Amino acid sequence: MATAAAVADTFPRLLAAHARERGASPAIREKDLGIWQSWTWAEVAQEVRLLAAGLAARGFTRGMHLAVIGDNRPRLYFAQLATQSLGGIPVPFYQDAPAPEMTYVFQNAEIEIAIVEDQEQADKLFEILPQCPKLRHIFYDDPRGFRHYKRDELASYDSLRAEGEAWAKDHPDFLEQSVAQGKRSDTAIMLYTSGTTGMPKGVVLSYDNLILTSRAYAELEGLRDDEEVLAYLPMAWIGQNLFSYAQWLVTGFRINCPESAETVITDMREIGPTYYFAPPRVLEALLTQVTIRMEDAGSVKRWLYRYFMGVARHVGGRLLDRKPVSFLDRTLYVLGQTFIYGPLRNTLGMTRIRVAYTAGEAIGPDLFVFYRSLGINLKQIYGQTETCVMVCVQPNGQVKPDTVGPPMKGVEIRLQDNGEIVLRSPGLFVEYHQNPEATREAKDAEGWYHTGDAGYFDADGHLKIIDRAKDVGKLQDGTLFAPKYLENKLKFFTAIKEAVAFGDGRPETTAMINIDMQAVGDWAERRGIAYSGYQDLAAKPQVYELVRECVEKVNADLAADPKLGGSQIHRFVVLHKELDADDGELTRTRKVRRRYIAEKYEPVIHALYTGADHCWVEAAMRFEDGRTGTVRAQLAVQEVKTFAPQAAAKAA
Repeated sequence: MATAAAVADTFPRLLAAHARERGASPAIREKDLGIWQSWTWAEVAQEVRLLAAGLAARGFTRGMHLAVIGDNRPRLYFAQLATQSLGGIPVPFYQDAPAPEMTYVFQNAEIEIAIVEDQEQADKLFEILPQCPKLRHIFYDDPRGFRHYKRDELASYDSLRAEGEAWAKDHPDFLEQSVAQGKRSDTAIMLYTSGTTGMPKGVVLSYDNLILTSRAYAELEGLRDDEEVLAYLPMAWIGQNLFSYAQWLVTGFRINCPESAETVITDMREIGPTYYFAPPRVLEALLTQVTIRMEDAGSVKRWLYRYFMGVARHVGGRLLDRKPVSFLDRTLYVLGQTFIYGPLRNTLGMTRIRVAYTAGEAIGPDLFVFYRSLGINLKQIYGQTETCVMVCVQPNGQVKPDTVGPPMKGVEIRLQDNGEIVLRSPGLFVEYHQNPEATREAKDAEGWYHTGDAGYFDADGHLKIIDRAKDVGKLQDGTLFAPKYLENKLKFFTAIKEAVAFGDGRPETTAMINIDMQAVGDWAERRGIAYSGYQDLAAKPQVYELVRECVEKVNADLAADPKLGGSQIHRFVVLHKELDADDGELTRTRKVRRRYIAEKYEPVIHALYTGADHCWVEAAMRFEDGRTGTVRAQLAVQEVKTFAPQAAAKAA
């Protein structure tokens, strides 16, 4: 017979079912001052009840929006559940978003109540309060820094909880009555898009969208209630909401909130997650740390690492997919497991992982192969906020480094003449909040959603994503130009943190590159290269030579590609500053704002295409202390070797 949790159709009903069926089991943990604190399902239900009562006492009613701002914290999860229990709609924000970026969302969603993590987030809301007159209550979790605050709008989470405890005594049945009114078609959450090309749009997702998607993944991977999951990604991102919130409630496993962004790796080693989700940028950062450590290791250890990683690249993926492997290769892999792979997985906190997903943007094939070669069952999935990340997934035994797998059960996909992917899915969003025109543009009358991504199916029925459809273009000679594909190949190298490729309508491809300060800084120190900061390091001739070698390796690889061989990079510059979301160059999910960058760095692009050997650039930027200023620098333009297709194998 199905359990109550297996048939519950809203998050509040799922919570109630877990409290009844596994009330004494741990539901969520948080590391605070080095000690893990735990809440059982019964304790979570009680916390949500009191918080919901406090919100009801403050006038929060069905259909209202509530802002949730901060890192992953149990109390912010309780805030989302309390909001949903009252029929309200939580709106999580990116915790690193500056105050001005929040203004539009508060106005668009008409938010009256916000629950924030700490003083930093509260100060942002006080800054935008004059532009958001509807905002009347701000409740904070962490009391540090608030001692001398005297604001009518401000109160603590604890005071709201206490208020709810008193209110609930006079309204003993309020929560059950409210939860009973909920329907599977109700709005569960509203997540705002990153606003790459315009103002952010509020993506309205129903309980059906999130619960059906969560159950589809749980069924596919055989997820159980004893899984351990690390909740460390922004709460405003759909990946976090699906894999560490919706699936938590659907499956009943345990989620773990790290102490801080700086302690994620340490906390992950302590937890030993069995089910893991990470966007490519996180996997890139982990690989950078590994590479730096190996460069600092002794010669014997470096030799062992390089030798056995060569074995792993040949054997690891085949073992994961249960394909035949020779006795010699299997023996070598076992030795590598002892000396390299096992210790490395332990260092990364990935020893117990049964299945890991990556999504959010395309991942470089080499980066993908690296993790799978270690025996980590990393798989690519494809989806967007509007689809609840439910489009394609790579099944076990059918994992390829350059595809996102076949469509999931219940998903229909069509390819337009221009290669754009359109689809229908159980996870497909309801609408864009108060934006019927944008809804009609994205989702036609027959329910087909236009993703804006371009791709094609390979011979095995796996979808391969090329780029954003609007970004895919052609060079002047008709060669296909897919900038994101090129940028991902560049970012595989630990020396390169970010790249922006240009070429559409031009005679050849060029690129602007950001170095990785940690990786290149360590590289420079080991070679006795002195530098005073990012700008000084980026301008060093030795660094240009290092980046040139990386670009030429990408060109050699591209030369073997029949579709993209003509889009090899001819020239590049290393930018004097990192591309930054605070400077408008990236979205909060670190997606490149191409149009803005093309306008801001027009003199650089001009130099890349006119044969100049250098250019001057002057750009406004925001410093870490919040000040703004202008940085002026001279950038060198570097020529790069390109390869004819027949020369690719020899060059590589």
